Amino acid sequence: MKTILEGWNFIRILRLVLGVGILVQGITARDGVSIFLGFALGGMAVANIGCCGAGGCAVNSSSTITKTEDIQYEEVVSNK
Repeated sequence: MKTILEGWNFIRILRLVLGVGILVQGITARDGVSIFLGFALGGMAVANIGCCGAGGCAVNSSSTITKTEDIQYEEVVSNK
């Protein structure tokens, strides 16, 4: 219940508004696909999950590279 009530930001509100809009349009047009997409998008906003799940797209902060090296560039001159 805490996840539903806290953490509302602009993108989450936008997903909810779009989900409700698509759901209403689907009900009005009697289109099953639009109704499903409206429920899915609205449900994602209410549950605060995305396509990857909660924190599924996080980048691993521990890196195996410990030393960085300077890159040497060579200038190429064109004789036109």
